[in-house]
Amino acid sequence: MQPVTTSLLSVVVPLYNEEDNVTLLTQKIHESLVGYDYQIIYIDDFSKDKTKKVVKDLKDDKVHLIELKKNYGQSLALAAGLDYAEGEYIITMDGDLQNDPSDIPQMLTYAVSGEYDVVTGIRQKRKDSLVKKIPSKIANFLVRRVTKLDIKDNGCALKVFTRDIAKDLNLYGEMHRFITLLAFLEGGQIKQVPVKHHARNAGVSKYGLERVFKVVADMMLLLFIRKYFQRPIHLFGISGSLMIIIGVFINIYLMIVKFGLGEDIGTRPLLTVGMMFIFAGIQLFTIGIVMELLIRTYYESQNKRPYRIKKISVGGEVK
Repeated sequence: MQPVTTSLLSVVVPLYNEEDNVTLLTQKIHESLVGYDYQIIYIDDFSKDKTKKVVKDLKDDKVHLIELKKNYGQSLALAAGLDYAEGEYIITMDGDLQNDPSDIPQMLTYAVSGEYDVVTGIRQKRKDSLVKKIPSKIANFLVRRVTKLDIKDNGCALKVFTRDIAKDLNLYGEMHRFITLLAFLEGGQIKQVPVKHHARNAGVSKYGLERVFKVVADMMLLLFIRKYFQRPIHLFGISGSLMIIIGVFINIYLMIVKFGLGEDIGTRPLLTVGMMFIFAGIQLFTIGIVMELLIRTYYESQNKRPYRIKKISVGGEVK
């Protein structure tokens, strides 16, 4: 198959304890990108095995190794690779050989067409356990219900980005699982294509049920960012104002009961409820103001990255 572009490609792969997979993965990437101009960027997320040594021993000039100073998690490891990538098209994938590099050329045809900013895979006949499948289905369902983006497989790591959209992504927490949604929120046009999926070649999965709660929390944050990131006072201010109004009406009613009907209100739970509404409303309104100030600071502050790089090697030699 003839290359569909002469532009430089960057294949970005976060690694954590993948010493048994990285050599074969590198070989498969080379076989899949024959005729293309590309670089392979491995990000070692402070592996405890010999992953770094195996990558360096490849002595491959196309392989760039970024060593992080500590374990930051997949999102920040991916962010480090995206920041470093020089390609016009940036491909992301996992390092466990469950993604198949042979799908990359097909995906590139859509990205090169100019119609799409992100081409994301839909894993066919997924070879994962229920521990991974069930949370993934829940996350995909939530994304479809609460956003306008109909993504069938948010968890597929195999994606092709145009350079412009990839460089604008801000990853943190477990946001790599919603990277397509982040691109969509940046105005990216999305294309979904079926891709192959394999069982893990070696090693063990780093995914556990405890990560479900992190994913849900990040999903809630994304919803906030989507609707209120630039105007948090609209969320907290309106909610706070409504609570204050409810509290005031409750207390006005109690004042009528007290002074108009002469009844005792000191022991009524409604008095406590009314005061709680007022105090909670004031707190929410105050939070809205503070959030507005934080957002202004966010936009005006310097662009600092949330990870630290220990060293970078190319072809096994320190850059």
